[in-house]
Amino acid sequence: MKKIIFLADMEAFYASVEVARNPALKGKPVIVCGDPKKRHGIALAASKEAKVFGIKTGMPSWECINLCPKAVFVRPHMSIYIEVSLQITEIFEQFTDRIFTYSIDEQFLDMTGCEGLFGTPWEMALKINKKVLEETGIRSRIGIGENPLQAKMACDQFAKKNQHGIFELLSQSYANYCWPLPIRDLFGVGSRMERNFHWIGIFTIGDLAKRPRDAIKKRWGINGEVLWLNAHGIDYSNIETEQTDERKGVGHSMTLPRDYKEQKEIEVVLLELTEEVCRRARRLGKVGKVLGVYCRGSGFETPTGFYKQQKMMEPTAATMEVYEYVLRIFEFFWDRKPVRAVGIGLDDLVTPNEVQLNLFRDRIKEMTLNSVMDKIRERYGSTSVFRASSLADGGQLFDRANKIGGHEA
Repeated sequence: MKKIIFLADMEAFYASVEVARNPALKGKPVIVCGDPKKRHGIALAASKEAKVFGIKTGMPSWECINLCPKAVFVRPHMSIYIEVSLQITEIFEQFTDRIFTYSIDEQFLDMTGCEGLFGTPWEMALKINKKVLEETGIRSRIGIGENPLQAKMACDQFAKKNQHGIFELLSQSYANYCWPLPIRDLFGVGSRMERNFHWIGIFTIGDLAKRPRDAIKKRWGINGEVLWLNAHGIDYSNIETEQTDERKGVGHSMTLPRDYKEQKEIEVVLLELTEEVCRRARRLGKVGKVLGVYCRGSGFETPTGFYKQQKMMEPTAATMEVYEYVLRIFEFFWDRKPVRAVGIGLDDLVTPNEVQLNLFRDRIKEMTLNSVMDKIRERYGSTSVFRASSLADGGQLFDRANKIGGHEA
């Protein structure tokens, strides 16, 4: 079976996050960097409107001002960027659990075998892009290939330059698309290596591909051989083996469609998130020791909210048992101000056989019921069985299911 590998890249990530946080910036040349009044700092990101003026990442702020006097400078908010990056990862986890984080705004996804749930690779990419945009306000581009290299080249050289933000680059078409490109566009080639290649008459990726493999390896060793393989679209790395550490936690968060002011509405969404997180833990055959609850207020100028963790009396992945802790944490720390985003995390995962049953709770019966519900949802979709509370005001289960596209109600 041929693999289906995606590389998802967020467009001008830092700048896009700032625009999503403050819609008044939409359509303006936004540059994320240090204080321009003090003439220090470099551009960390620039919106597409700023790039029109020649603004590039790494450019000094004073040069940015000269090129684009009307630019809107925004100081970086790294904690928020990390938060949004984690939120995007959680979106990807609704499509696959085989994910490798390449950077804060780039992730590889192994979508092999997911066609039955989400359609063709192109259809899967469309659904992922749509969901990321709807939930975060950020546009993503996806390169599709049979290995990580092909996906990376597809994204960097083609998906970023077309209107769909998607490009499929397969082994049979690799030479046709990539060999005419300048050698500097080959993944792994820096400015120094570009000069070395130019010195011996290699100016395009095709030029390198047509040279004898042994000659390239003899001149530049294993690094040269890897570049030769890259020129042929060959990559032996495996996403599944890239992540060697056992997973320590599962989580899910969402930005609400409007500000939630009523506690009952918020509690409905918290239950839905708890259900989703516990289901993922059970799918892994794990239970959690530590619960985390995240809440972000609607204020922009003065952000409000909290993130609190609590160790539970006993490790569990039973939905209602975890939900009891969620409610206690939320009720204690919520400041009664409108809420715009919430999240749940289950951490310090362990196997159930390490857990002693609570004699004061029929946990076996509860876990059995959870397992039956999980199997029904896996087979018939997330809305095939649900709690009545999801029909109440504030419920997001059906809306989220429709947005995924794979399990419409």
